[in-house]
Amino acid sequence: MTYTLEISDDLKERLDTHTEEGESYEEFIEELVSVYETEGAFLQEGYSE
Repeated sequence: MTYTLEISDDLKERLDTHTEEGESYEEFIEELVSVYETEGAFLQEGYSE
């Protein structure tokens, strides 16, 4: 089953700056979720708890 997500124009532009040429939004989001599940949280450069 597939779902449609509505996103703002601003978020679409942000996604466009992060996706590689030929990479779909679905592929990019899958990668983000995998990183999140593996690391438990997104890491930010220069950030420490």
